[in-house]
This record gives sequence, structure tokens and C-alpha cells, in this order.
Amino acid sequence: MEKSKPYVILSAATSVDGKIATRTGDSKLSSKQDSVRLHKLRFKVDAILVGKNTVLRDNPLLTVRYTRGKNPIRIILDSKGTIPKKSKIIQTSNEIPTIIAVSKRISQSNLDKLHKFPVEVIIAGENSVNIKLLLKKLSDKKIKTILVEGGGTINWEFIKHNLFDELIITISPFLIGGNDAISFVQGQGFAKISSSPKLHLKLIKRLKNHLVLHYVKV
Repeated sequence: MEKSKPYVILSAATSVDGKIATRTGDSKLSSKQDSVRLHKLRFKVDAILVGKNTVLRDNPLLTVRYTRGKNPIRIILDSKGTIPKKSKIIQTSNEIPTIIAVSKRISQSNLDKLHKFPVEVIIAGENSVNIKLLLKKLSDKKIKTILVEGGGTINWEFIKHNLFDELIITISPFLIGGNDAISFVQGQGFAKISSSPKLHLKLIKRLKNHLVLHYVKV
């Protein structure tokens, strides 16, 4: 990746069959050990990035717990700026630096609503958030490392445009199945295996019944 872009790590816990949530949105795949590992990783990065759907499904805080460390900046991709004002992200934005990345499609009323809270709004893209442009703007803000925690559509955008550097997957001992369950990578997908980014397996770590696979992009 270009030096003007932050270093991007894609991270997720998946079932053995590659799902990050069931068709009803249940995504409780991590073990306590794996959660501790993830939170140690969180405090080492400058920012955590998720899509609006992850906020709607999980209502996460995206903070550092289970270990001591500074909370990273939270970045939410939300093209139309419709993140619920009662979400934990918005309600704690006075305590933790929060960026809402939107597109030019955002309505003035939604923009006005966001500006009522202590969040920073970054406009990047016409109809949807342009990931490459957003990364450039984040780099200008001296954000050097970003942990992307989903969901599947957001992961596909980073993978499709080859805008990631590492991939850390925890394989959890569950089988979910279902056409409507959410996969680690959603979107259209590649037509040919040869189009896939080339990955090098850097590390394998066993956490009891979970397996952490750490890849770097070649």
C-alpha cells in the first residue's frame, strides 16, 4: 500500500464455515481468551473502523477492555449519516474520539443531527464512502494504523481495492450455515481465484478450542 495510507489490519472471529454472524445477527463467536487478545490489539492501533451495519447489529462500544490501554479513535462508515443517536458510539462520543465517515449523499438534516454531538464528520465519496479517499484523509490526520472489525461488506471493500496489509482471523468451533448468514467477506466477490490478494501465513496460535490465523499480504 502507498505510504500515504495508514496500515490496515482486517480482524474478525468466524465460524468454521466462514460466517461472522447468524441470519438473526448473533455474532457471539469469540472466547474470553480471544477477546483479551483482540483488546490488546485494539490499544496498539490508532483507530478502529466498522460499518454502520455492525453498529446496528451489535451496538458496540469499540473500547479497550480486559486490559489496560488507551482507547483508539472510533471510525464509523455511514454513507447517509443515519447512525442512531442512542447508539453507544454516539452516546460516548464526548469521552472517546469518534469519526463518522459519510458520502455527499448525506442529507442536511442528518448532517445537522451529527453536528449536535462531539463527533468529527468526514465527507469522502459521492454516493458511498470512498475507502481510498477516506484513508488518505485519515493519514492526513496522522492516523497510522487502523483495525477494521467489519462487517462483511466493509471487509469486501478493503479487499476488493487491495487496501489492507494484514488479516487476523479467529476460527471458532461453530458451524452456522445459511444463505442469509453474514460471511467474513460479502459483496460480489472475485470471479477467479487468481484475482485474490496473495497472503502469507505468518503465525498460527491456538487458544484452547479456537485457532488464530495471522496473515500478511504478499
